[in-house]
Amino acid sequence: MPVNIPTLLPEHLLCIPGVKLGIAEAGIKKRHRKDLLVIALDEGTHVTGVFTQNRFCAAPVIVAKENLANASIRGLVVNTGNANAGTGNTGIQHARATCAALAELFGCEPQQILPFSTGVIMEPLPVDAVINGLPVAVADLNKNNWYKAAQAIMTTDIVPKGVSRQIVLQGAPVTITGIAKGSGMIRPNMATMLGFIATDASITHSLLHKMIRYAADCSFNRISVDGDTSTNDALILMATGQAGHREICESESPEFSQLQEAVTEVAIELAQMIVRDGEGATKFITVQIEAGKNIDECKQVAYAIAHSPLIKTAFFASDPNLGRILAAIGYAGLDDLDVNRIQLYLGQVLVAENGGRAPGYREEQGQQVMNEPEITVRVVLNRGAASTCLWTCDFSYDYVKINSDYRS
Repeated sequence: MPVNIPTLLPEHLLCIPGVKLGIAEAGIKKRHRKDLLVIALDEGTHVTGVFTQNRFCAAPVIVAKENLANASIRGLVVNTGNANAGTGNTGIQHARATCAALAELFGCEPQQILPFSTGVIMEPLPVDAVINGLPVAVADLNKNNWYKAAQAIMTTDIVPKGVSRQIVLQGAPVTITGIAKGSGMIRPNMATMLGFIATDASITHSLLHKMIRYAADCSFNRISVDGDTSTNDALILMATGQAGHREICESESPEFSQLQEAVTEVAIELAQMIVRDGEGATKFITVQIEAGKNIDECKQVAYAIAHSPLIKTAFFASDPNLGRILAAIGYAGLDDLDVNRIQLYLGQVLVAENGGRAPGYREEQGQQVMNEPEITVRVVLNRGAASTCLWTCDFSYDYVKINSDYRS
């Protein structure tokens, strides 16, 4: 079961003026489940995004990036049940046909539509089912459909993921709402996830793009479930400009900083929900690296720990076999690392120092921490002033079961 995710209710997700969402059951993989989402945006909405770093990226990623670069976006279409990845030129044609079909319903150009897909890789997209479902989704368009939208983008997720925030800019209330999906094939540099965040704030397109890159780096690029980078990742930020305040035009302004902080908080909470709902997860683990020479080496150590199957299975077993963490630090790739200067903490307990077991450490202390559903692994490198953290989960029997049964 998901680790300490509060129950999401429809009233928790606030509507965004200028954004409407519609859902359909298109039968893309299974019948009688929400699997198609359409998002309609008022004219003048700024849209930007960041995408997977996987070179074998999916057809909808290719088309979405092309359309974002060339058009004023009026709509998004998201299908689950099929990734439309590893499908060659046919997949590109299917993604573009989906955009054209929704554009016709919206009365706009196909280049003004962004397509997104998630599901099984290397299977043809049932494009007729997607296109036939679009009129139903469009008929369902409603500003209050954020909760249904969060349900419609789920694949192996157990729970829908969404969060809203409100701030005040120049005396005007500003709302931010985001939804995300993701549970497996999750690793930094985006994960097998889709995230959609919208705000009614008014901000230039260039600053909006700067904002999403920062938010992604602080959130979705700091999570790992299994170390696999998906073909379909996308995180989209939309700003409708309908909150009523003056447009944010300067990155040095307090309004930009305030909005960026709020958007980043939404992104972090969504990213952590993905880890808490990791396939088969029973533990939520924060890996915190301190006193490194620079951020990059802190990331190297953090990723080595977060990606290790031996460490993740030990956490599942609540087994304080903490030598596995020392081993991961040692192979993280820091060639000039002085292991005698490192301090390793499990929660508040000092486990290792001076190259070995801390004299005061007792295994029952480690056992007590390992029994908790939320655990912090803290590594102090004592090499500088840089620090970072990321979030991961354990590996359980259910992870294998979920992924061995994924296509059935």
